[in-house]
Amino acid sequence: MKLLIFCDPGIDDAIALIYALLHPEIEVLGIVCSYGNVDKITAANNAGHILQLAGRMDIPIFNGAEMPVSGELAIFYPEIHGEDGIGPIKVEKNANHLRIRNLSEIFELIEKNNDLVIADLGRSTTLAACFLLNRKAMSKVKELHIMGGAFMVPGNVTPIAEANFHGDPTSANLLLAHGNKVFLTPLNVTQKAIFTYEYAESLRYNTKNKFKEIYIPIIRYYANAYAKMIPGMDGAPFHDLLTIYSIVHPKKMHYLAKKVHVVVEGKTRGKSFADFRNMDSDPDSKHHIALGFDYDHFLKEVFQVLTRQM
Repeated sequence: MKLLIFCDPGIDDAIALIYALLHPEIEVLGIVCSYGNVDKITAANNAGHILQLAGRMDIPIFNGAEMPVSGELAIFYPEIHGEDGIGPIKVEKNANHLRIRNLSEIFELIEKNNDLVIADLGRSTTLAACFLLNRKAMSKVKELHIMGGAFMVPGNVTPIAEANFHGDPTSANLLLAHGNKVFLTPLNVTQKAIFTYEYAESLRYNTKNKFKEIYIPIIRYYANAYAKMIPGMDGAPFHDLLTIYSIVHPKKMHYLAKKVHVVVEGKTRGKSFADFRNMDSDPDSKHHIALGFDYDHFLKEVFQVLTRQM
């Protein structure tokens, strides 16, 4: 599977990237880094650090957006992801080995690769810009898999809105309108993709690759942050990881086809909504909302991938 990843690492983005790089069925063609959990330069440096550990500096990193289309200054979340984005891990900034390519270069990559899939793990600004710049090239993308939205559960940045859709609702709506086939992994399922402290310790003990030393520090940091936000939670949910997992294991997901829209302005900004008055899939909808997944399979399969040799 050929995969292009838009992200903003971010602890859960970092684990999602590691999973994608280690997965034997995934070919990561490129990483696009934007603002979100951290600023875009920090995000790119974090992605570069992960690629270096994986020995995959051949994978290009592309330049993404630094603010939403509204022009608002981006808000970052150091209390959740740490000042540098991946918890206590310190990454060399503006390292000489890191080359950040122009965003326009991804269109050549898309043109050369049939059946390419895109995962959008952060704010949707950069991916939306790609549709604005070259809709013809983007029409070749097979599927969009977006971590965003919250259905029938509270939001995580407002009482009703999830962070990615709240950060740039206009761009989220553009993707919903123009993506060929759009799969959403929203907060109602991603908040159940939890790693416990014990799981982190098992990863550390069994891992046979260079990521071994970072699993416990970043998972513990993330879990401690969630313990303050949601007292009683045993561990932390890895939202972006579930999105990548869902691409490889669609049969382990429960999707419902419903037309989705995101509120752009006002007190309900960022709210994602669909018509759930009946629970039948809409045959006319190209939007597929994840409502559940096989948690046991998720834990076992992710464990096998994250611990495998490179």
